[in-house]
Amino acid sequence: MFKSSNIKYVIMFVLLVLLQVLVLNRISFLGYGVPFVYVYFIIKLPIGSNKNLVLLFSFLMGLLIDIFCNTPGINAAAATLAGLVRRPIQGLFFMVDDYTEQTPSLSLLRGAFIKYAVFLTLVHHIVLISIESFSYFNLEILLLRIGLSTILTSLLIFAFEGFSFKKKNSWQKTI
Repeated sequence: MFKSSNIKYVIMFVLLVLLQVLVLNRISFLGYGVPFVYVYFIIKLPIGSNKNLVLLFSFLMGLLIDIFCNTPGINAAAATLAGLVRRPIQGLFFMVDDYTEQTPSLSLLRGAFIKYAVFLTLVHHIVLISIESFSYFNLEILLLRIGLSTILTSLLIFAFEGFSFKKKNSWQKTI
């Protein structure tokens, strides 16, 4: 009924929501950058995932963040858009057909994963922070917030990837 990979994604979903709500929303770099690491869940879904399920899970993740943070649908909108453009962005950076059953990772795709993760994070953050500010009046501040948040989020994503990459490599060496 449930595969171990499905359980892994459920645990990842819950942990990322809790991490975002309880820890990361309280972090602010220079008063402008906030890491929105929950987008990592959307990035890590298997490449050949059903589009409707990706949209559903993306929306649910954003909605849960909105409920816990008392924000009126901002995260749900940004996460849903990230889930929607995920497949075309994957097509920009790697041959989707070659990796249909694979989970995007630093160990599998190296430079292509870095570009994919940063670009999808940037798209998510542009939408999220633009809706949140609801104005382009102070464009410099808006761009600074988008840039710093994207950098912080990307660094955390690559840190998570580094831990999983080292864990897999050390496990493979023991066999």
